[in-house]
Amino acid sequence: MTIFDTLFFNVFQHYKPTQKKKANTIALYYITGLQCSLLLLSGIVVSSFLNEMNSGTMSSGNAWALFIMACIFLVFKNWIQYSGKKRKVLNAKLNNKKKPELYNIWLLWALLVSALVLSITMLIAL
Repeated sequence: MTIFDTLFFNVFQHYKPTQKKKANTIALYYITGLQCSLLLLSGIVVSSFLNEMNSGTMSSGNAWALFIMACIFLVFKNWIQYSGKKRKVLNAKLNNKKKPELYNIWLLWALLVSALVLSITMLIAL
């Protein structure tokens, strides 16, 4: 299991007792948002590095189009991966562990918000 699987199931297990039908949707939105914000952050870091190296490899419009296509791909990949049989298999693997890794839900949401804030701050600073 990857770290994203672990984070998904932490959010899923936190919301499952209170939001039975919407727990999977909330966890899907969380993991997709986190992956897209980390993708944006890494793209901004690479872009600023290439600007400092005076390398003109891709225009800004093409970079945004590539980012949007990658985000759409992530949405569909996560939807397929965490909505069907594979989610049940991964959940069974997680439950078979002796001591599952449980993270604080506030820490998980703070991770998402901090990645977004850092990305927007670096985007404005460029």
